Parts: sequence; structure tokens; C-alpha cells
Amino acid sequence: MKLSIERSDLLKAVAQAQSVVERRNTIPILANVLIEADGSDVTFRATDLDIEVVDKAPAMVERAGATTVSAITLHEIVRKLPDGAQVTLTADSAAGRLTVEAGRSNFSLATLPKEDFPVMASSEYTSNFSAPAPVLRRLFDKSKFAISNEETRYYLNGVYMHVSDADGGKVLRCVATDGHRLARIDADLPDGAETMPGVIVPRKTVGELRKLLDDDDTEIAVSVSETKVRFATPVLTLTSKVIDGTFPDYTRVIPAGNTRKMEVDAADFAKAVDRVATVSSERSRAVKLALDEDRLVLSVNAPDSGAAEEELAVAYGDERLEIGFNAKYLLEIASQVDRENAVFLFNSSGDPTLMREGNDQSAVYVVMPMRV
Repeated sequence: MKLSIERSDLLKAVAQAQSVVERRNTIPILANVLIEADGSDVTFRATDLDIEVVDKAPAMVERAGATTVSAITLHEIVRKLPDGAQVTLTADSAAGRLTVEAGRSNFSLATLPKEDFPVMASSEYTSNFSAPAPVLRRLFDKSKFAISNEETRYYLNGVYMHVSDADGGKVLRCVATDGHRLARIDADLPDGAETMPGVIVPRKTVGELRKLLDDDDTEIAVSVSETKVRFATPVLTLTSKVIDGTFPDYTRVIPAGNTRKMEVDAADFAKAVDRVATVSSERSRAVKLALDEDRLVLSVNAPDSGAAEEELAVAYGDERLEIGFNAKYLLEIASQVDRENAVFLFNSSGDPTLMREGNDQSAVYVVMPMRV
């Protein structure tokens, strides 16, 4: 195998591949990226047995062929090469080496046979549809902060993507929760997604997927089966196993009878929460919200380090209410708001609170209160 490729194209492809590779591997081949050159393209394939990413880049292929080499080492080399460099990759399978040449730089890397590289079995996808990158980006970006880190509740370690009913009809919905807060984001249902099985997309996959969704003009082809999900652009394909478990009935957690309504400028609110939380030594310290007519007082009382208080003008016309929240959770939810105003709906100091962005019903957040 011999090919030349532009450094920027190579870096982009190898960066995507090496991020999937696990740093600690008991199986040596899983630390490698499979490089396959044919025609006028070269593909880079990496896997951790749960996720597989395949990146295609244009190249001048002199001799077709394939080999595998350490993804992290190759990425480090390409990253340090000068901008605009033309990189030549030459594989010598007899010697078990890959030569990387650019200008006066020359590297010789150990390879492993391509036959040993595990390729993820392609399953039959029951549902295929496409959606614009910004739509999928919003669904996952706004929900992923609520993914649980608790390994014992593994079915909460991802984003639940499914078809659901909303006021205007069927929607494509992403939900994540860790038991303390919940995010539920809706988008118009793409054509062909009606029969999609609900799947839990793992946290690592959600992180890798973010790199596919940066280009606003791209259409993403989505394929879903009971066990796998695939997201593809013309040059990049991400295939992942889904979490084998049942996502809990989240609708029971979303309060319907919260009538006390507070409207506040989302950016001002987030900054005020951040400021008063500074005095608390632990990030999880409760912030107390004291609501009176058109006035909100945020306060933190940390006996070991001090106290803080800040007043904000809000729109609130119900009876007086005092309620406490984990400062970190409030900040994360407030930072999801793209619009100017955040609307909080309270019931009592012991009940879950609902938050949405202005009068937009397609993004709903729930946060559990803390005792203060």
C-alpha cells in the first residue's frame, strides 16, 4: 500500500479514529486504526467493540492495500507535522512496518495484520431516515448534561431516542435523566422515522456523534435497529451498539400541575447563581431561591466559608415561596436556554420544578429540589 494525502485531511480522519480508541487495551489490535486505500479514497476505521467509526478522505493512491497502525501514535505524528504538508504512507506487510514521510520527516511504525482487525457486523436496520445536522445537534446537546454517571443504573447512561406524541402530533424525542434532573427535547419527526424502535444511545457515542454534527449544511443519515444505531455523512460513519435495557417511564416524573410561574432572564439568572455559589466549598451546595412578588433573592449559606445573597428582578405574581436547588444543576439547566427568558414552574418547596425556554414547549427540563 502506498498513498499521499494532504496533512489536514489526514489529521481530521485520524483525530476522529483515535478518539474512539480506548487508551488502555488488553487486545493490542484495538489500539490500532485500520487504513484501507483503494481508488482515489482512503478509509480509516477504529473501534472499541461497542462503537465503530469509519472516516473517508481523498488521497492519491499509488498502490491499493490495507494495514493497521497505532491510532494514537499516528495522530500525534500528524498533529506535529507542518500545515499544508503532503504526507506519504507506505506499508510494507512483509516487514510489518508503515512508513510516514512528510518533507524531511520520516517515521517507521510497527503494524499488525489487517486480518486481525474486528469489523462490526452490519445488522439489518429496521428504520432509516435522514435529519439535518442542526436538528440532531440540538436534540443531543440539550439532553446530554442529564445523562447519569451511575454505572449500576446502566440504562440511564445514555440518551433515550424515540418517537413520541406531542401536542402537534408525532415527534422525534431525546430524553436523559439521572434521577435528580431530566431533559426532554423534541424535534419534528423526519420522514421514515415513524417505525423507529426506541433506543438508548450510550454516553460515549453521544460525545463522538457531536463531531459529525458541526456542519450546519449536512444531512445525517440515521439507521436504527433494536441493537445498533448508525449516523452517517458522505465521509464519516459512526456505528454504535445501544444500551440493552429499558428506559424508565419518564412521563411520570414531569409535573403537570405546577402553577407558580416565574419568568427570568436566563443569562442574568445563570450568572447570579454562579456568583452566589462561589462562597460554597462544594459545588453541590444548595442555593436557596426566595420568591416574592416580582422579586427573587438567591442565597447560599456555607457555615465553614461564608454566605452570599443576590437579588434579581423577575416576573412572579404568586404567593411567597422558598425552595432550594443544587447550584450545579441549576447552572446546567439555565445554560441550555437559547432564548432570552427561562420560565420556571413551581408547585411547592418539596416538589419537582419544571423549566422551559420562554413559551417553547419542545424543550422541557425538570429538576428536583434540595432541603435548605
